[in-house]
Amino acid sequence: MAAEALALSEVDAFYGDSHVLQKVSLRLGEGRLLGLLGRNGAGKTTCMNVTVGLLPPRGGAVTLFGEPVAGRSPELIAMRGVALVPQGRRIFRSLSVRENLTVAARKPVAGARHPWTLEAVFASFPRLAERQRQAAGYLSGGEQQMLAIARALMSNPRVLLMDEPSEGLAPQIVAEVMATVRKLKEQGLSILLVEQNAKLVFDLADDIIILNSGRVVVSDTAAGLKASGIDLHHHLGVF
Repeated sequence: MAAEALALSEVDAFYGDSHVLQKVSLRLGEGRLLGLLGRNGAGKTTCMNVTVGLLPPRGGAVTLFGEPVAGRSPELIAMRGVALVPQGRRIFRSLSVRENLTVAARKPVAGARHPWTLEAVFASFPRLAERQRQAAGYLSGGEQQMLAIARALMSNPRVLLMDEPSEGLAPQIVAEVMATVRKLKEQGLSILLVEQNAKLVFDLADDIIILNSGRVVVSDTAAGLKASGIDLHHHLGVF
């Protein structure tokens, strides 16, 4: 069984008096892709915020390769090898593509199998190479999403968190983005993927968690859920 790259154990998290995550537990195996599904407001993005240190949990534990990181600063957690591709991309629009990438650069850990450098990023994202001198705000939506992913990779993460990477993109561009995610998974990167598109998640994920009102209501392998004929309409309001 794969070692745990990331684990949330009985995590409680609040925004003010609102109890958003209630005893949430999840496990991301090393080199695996965990899909996190749920309706709007279920707590998916909050799980991401807790993991990267933007929202300290009020209870429970967060571990990264066995090391406790709950309540640590975002900077320290990033240094431990966690990178976030945020919802809405949040690129630096006034900076060039190249500047967006170099500002996030971090040396890979010793022995990294696929170290990410500018050259490696441009080889994997040729359109970014073509537009490296262009201000990021002038890129198309799909190119901005690729830049957000590439910027996260420049930190040479061990765990990659992706929050709604297909949001607002045309189907053809979504297919390109998901092909990139699949390639990263095949390279052994541990990925936590939040997506509204359940079909995409089932196509890519090894394991799946479904949240409802801040609680885990389903936890299984993607294959196990497919075999059981899970009713996604009941959990997500989709067919």
